[in-house]
Amino acid sequence: MTRDAATLPHIPVLLDAAVAALAIRADGTYVDATFGRGGHSARIRAALGPAGRLVALDRDPDAAAAAGRVDDSRFLFRRAWFSGLPAVLDSLHIDFVDGVLFDLGISSPQIDVATRGFSYRQDGPLDMRMDPSRGESAADFIARASTRELTEVIREHGEERFAQSVARAIVAARAHEPVVTTRRLAAVVAQALGARTRGDWSQDPAARTFQALRIHVNRELDELEAALPAACARLRAGGRLAVISFHSLEDRIVKRFIAAHSQPFAGDPALARMPLRAAELPLPPLAAVGRAQKVGADEAAANPRARSAVLRVAARTAAPWPHAPSGARA
Repeated sequence: MTRDAATLPHIPVLLDAAVAALAIRADGTYVDATFGRGGHSARIRAALGPAGRLVALDRDPDAAAAAGRVDDSRFLFRRAWFSGLPAVLDSLHIDFVDGVLFDLGISSPQIDVATRGFSYRQDGPLDMRMDPSRGESAADFIARASTRELTEVIREHGEERFAQSVARAIVAARAHEPVVTTRRLAAVVAQALGARTRGDWSQDPAARTFQALRIHVNRELDELEAALPAACARLRAGGRLAVISFHSLEDRIVKRFIAAHSQPFAGDPALARMPLRAAELPLPPLAAVGRAQKVGADEAAANPRARSAVLRVAARTAAPWPHAPSGARA
């Protein structure tokens, strides 16, 4: 029986650690930038008092359907991309918030519903869009991309050593028949890689290519790079940024962002070379909170998809944010 994607179960990753990282105030205002199926949001709302507020975002229509079933006057949901966060807050007349949570990657329901096209384990249309109403599908991209484009995407976003071989195989395959289903793409990739040594025999040969196409189609890294400064610009002093990432590309962006903005001048090397004493340096706009947290053995056993998750946390200081949005009030 086919199940409604909006009702499929999803286990929130690093739930206790992520919500604790937000240091929730009962009367605070928080943003769950990746609502998913509402697991983190539910725990955040449980920590809020009557005056607290939670704004949740997600671009997925199934997430919007799940959010529509939440009956809580303190909760507001908007279907939006990361880059739309400032506009959402402006529309709600919210200048600053006390915490923002990002749970990156894709949810279990998205993977488990074959019609979404995310999974190489199930046969379905090769879509992969988190927001099916916007942008081109993975099948559309594969149909038009050159061998060079495919190679770059698969190498950069999938960290696939044999990206060129995979790209050439896709181009050769589409010359005979359009590659429009997940099973067809997985077979093409598997044939291209053959018996090459991967170093991780537990990983499906198509995993890296599927990751690469999903990241590209959804502009995931571009959205993340836009969202981090936008979110921090709207954090009031003492507010928390918490980000859960699932692969090295995401985590590297988050790690470098927090590190750079935890230094005076946001880590600008030219300004850092100015002849100033340490005591004269301005306060950086962020302060890293603790070390990166990873999933424990018990959680990894209960939810294998969470085993690569990494949580990084930062707090806003009283220093002004570089390029603060116009019109925002302290």
